[in-house]
Amino acid sequence: MDLENTAKALKELGHPTRLNIYRSVVRAGYQGIAVGGLQEKLEIPGSTLSHHISGLLSAGLITQRRESRTLFCVAEYDKLQSVIDFLQEECCADEKP
Repeated sequence: MDLENTAKALKELGHPTRLNIYRSVVRAGYQGIAVGGLQEKLEIPGSTLSHHISGLLSAGLITQRRESRTLFCVAEYDKLQSVIDFLQEECCADEKP
């Protein structure tokens, strides 16, 4: 993962509401969580939730899928792992023996 994409992901996760949304989506697992259920769980207005979901989508941290009339948010775990790997890959690289 490159610097620009990592910075975008971290920027989106740097907002407390988006981080809370993302944590809930990650906790839901691979089946995801319905947007309505997410709104109810976090007790935030639909327009606010939509705005924050848009940021997470644009950073590639989540995807959405529709089942009939229900829209689900699903975490992109590979993207999350890429962000973590980027931060860890050069750990202690400049440390002198």
